[in-house]
Amino acid sequence: MSMTWMIFEILGTVAFAFSGAVVGLYRRMDIFGITVLAVMTGVGGGMIRDVLCGITPPTALTHPDSLLVSIGTALAVSFLYPFFRIPRQGKLLISFLYHISDTIGLAAFTVTGVLTAFYTWPAYGYVLPTMLGLITAVGGGIIRDMMARRMPVVLYMDVYAIASVAGGLLMCFLRGILPLSLVSWIAFSAVLLLRVAAIHYGWQLYHPRRKVRKG
Repeated sequence: MSMTWMIFEILGTVAFAFSGAVVGLYRRMDIFGITVLAVMTGVGGGMIRDVLCGITPPTALTHPDSLLVSIGTALAVSFLYPFFRIPRQGKLLISFLYHISDTIGLAAFTVTGVLTAFYTWPAYGYVLPTMLGLITAVGGGIIRDMMARRMPVVLYMDVYAIASVAGGLLMCFLRGILPLSLVSWIAFSAVLLLRVAAIHYGWQLYHPRRKVRKG
């Protein structure tokens, strides 16, 4: 894989591992539970991606850099958390850090998933790279939320999976027009900005609801 792929893989791993550790703290898990949640979030999507691509054993097991980074992130969060003074609006701060890290992870893993498709099956156009980017981006988060006994955010969160799909399609469109490294950073920025805007403005997808008749 290229250096660009490695940069986004490590960036996504740290961001998602941090989000997993934050969920572990919120659920009042011990250090082992926090570490398991961080590892599953950090490398889960990548392992699903590798299995779908026929890369077995997954890269996280044969080259355990991402695995070690996830463990290191979880341990750092666990040991440093007691030393930080959380203000009265602590829940808002933790929520902010969670959303930021989760958004960075979503954007970075969208890029690595699409790049993996480009490298493995260069003849395919839009569907396979975009879907592989989406699966990589949301896979770890789904595992995290299920282990924490929460509804996966991808099923209800405002413009979450759609942001990943948009980034994947953008990479496929710009592929061959611009250098792949530049395309990767453009797509990463696009997913990041779309998610941040969705959080800030409260954008929501359509929620089917029955109309209640008055009287």
